Amino acid sequence: MAASLLARNRNFRLLFGAGTMTNLGDGLVILALPWLATLMTQNPIAIAAVAAAGRLPWLIFSIPAGVIVDKADHRKLIARTDLLRAAIVLAIMMLAMNQQAQGAVWVLAGLAFLLGSAEVLRDNAAQTMLPSIVDSRDLERANGQLWSSEQLTGQFIGPPLAGFLIAAGIAIPFGIDAALLVLAAGLVWMISLRPKPRMSSSFRSALIEGIAYMRRDPLLLRLAIVLGIANFIATATITIQVLFAQEVLALSSFQYGWVLSVEALGAIAGSLLAARFVSVLGTQACLYVSIAAWGVGYAAVGLSQSVVTMSIPLFFVMCGAMLWNVITVSWRQRRIPSDLLGRVNSIYRFFGWGSMPLGALAGGAAVYVLENELGRELALRSTFLLAGLACAMLLMYALMRLRLD
Repeated sequence: MAASLLARNRNFRLLFGAGTMTNLGDGLVILALPWLATLMTQNPIAIAAVAAAGRLPWLIFSIPAGVIVDKADHRKLIARTDLLRAAIVLAIMMLAMNQQAQGAVWVLAGLAFLLGSAEVLRDNAAQTMLPSIVDSRDLERANGQLWSSEQLTGQFIGPPLAGFLIAAGIAIPFGIDAALLVLAAGLVWMISLRPKPRMSSSFRSALIEGIAYMRRDPLLLRLAIVLGIANFIATATITIQVLFAQEVLALSSFQYGWVLSVEALGAIAGSLLAARFVSVLGTQACLYVSIAAWGVGYAAVGLSQSVVTMSIPLFFVMCGAMLWNVITVSWRQRRIPSDLLGRVNSIYRFFGWGSMPLGALAGGAAVYVLENELGRELALRSTFLLAGLACAMLLMYALMRLRLD
């Protein structure tokens, strides 16, 4: 049974509980941060800069972060970064209380950058620690439960709750997030693990070793590149999604939270049913299905006319995204040696996630350029339509080059 892993494994239960808390807080910030940016400015470039700043650390710090993770005590590193994130979120809360200050949106971008930097370390350490907490045969189940919890709290519960809280005060979601991060740090600190052997090699030698492993595995590199393109596309659409909801569909903050909740339902379905999909269709077919779901979903959003016709395609986009995640993360955790997992995983994420800030800027720039020729509404719609076309091209590449062993 899916619940048996939580029942029998104390360490996984603590990690799961901490992840649930931080993801609920993240769900509040997912809506509150871009909404705060739109209260400060309606300039799509400035709004995109806030989104890009939060993802830029994956491009700058992801590779050295892997060496830090492999050298550090994972439990302590996760707890300390959660406390650091809590302090940064409190600073954002203070800024939200003075949002009309000159240049506030650029201060917000700087704080988003710091928050993203802490997230790079935290996420890499948590993913690297998981194989030391659960057996190899339980990795799909553990990853599926973690992903489903992340989506349930971070997308299904958090955003509509944030939409409700924003009506009472834009600073409130950030205060709650800070409290949840502190509680999560306490849970992670209670995890019991055997001391890991201390890495004797230098930072430079350790980094070169991780890069050398990645170069020897072309399939792993191709997967990272495909993920990077997919995340570039996804971040471009996510960056202007809030403007699309506000200006084209005239949605309130609560209605937009509902859209994000429907997305989360798709992610939960993809996470929990991933093992079932693989058993019926096979791993290879599931990879192709996930990419196809992204392309069709983005194009449908670009043609949507209501909250319902925007939500349903995003349900399938997220279902495909979580199917991809569960399959590829479990595959990597088995394939990469445990003593190299932090470094190689960070290099993988450099390619796979480092494209996100570029995608965020591209989304804002596309709207800025296209609206001069097409008008504001068509410019916003065209971003999603172009994303659908790009995913169709990505699927063609995957069909030719992605063959999992």
